[in-house]
Amino acid sequence: MNNKACVIIPIMIFMSLFALRQAKGEEAMKLKSPEFENSQFIPGKFSCEGQDINPPLTIESIPKEAKSLALIVDDPDAPLGTWVHWVVFDMPLTFKIEENSIPGKQGINSAGGRNYHGPCPPSGVHRYFFKIYALDMVLNLKEGINKEQLEKAMQGHILDKAQLLGLYRKNR
Repeated sequence: MNNKACVIIPIMIFMSLFALRQAKGEEAMKLKSPEFENSQFIPGKFSCEGQDINPPLTIESIPKEAKSLALIVDDPDAPLGTWVHWVVFDMPLTFKIEENSIPGKQGINSAGGRNYHGPCPPSGVHRYFFKIYALDMVLNLKEGINKEQLEKAMQGHILDKAQLLGLYRKNR
């Protein structure tokens, strides 16, 4: 199989599943936070300047067929390329991720830790993408995998996904 097919086929499968959910009258999954609106600033409490804890998140319209959730938080504006802030997988189905919690198995972030690493841009405003995935299976992977390994394991198993965009600029 060539590289184009490796990209196109998973996209087509996801689009077909999404269309099927819409045909059944099911809403698309949504990710929100009671602490900040989409495309708005993340409170300092959840950054390296504050308590460096994860913000609370709410998940709406998880597909009925879902068996687990996965979450990736990353910053594509980092000077050396995308900085991964949090990798969580094999999460039980839940509509709420509590503040300062560990909702599932944790992968490794770009700082080398297995934890949430809050926004800490060296300069300017950065974008932080909180991406939630509903999966048709529990992946049963070991803790400490990286973002790329998780994304590869999720291929062909994503029922729906949603994202929340937060912004952050250091106060100093």
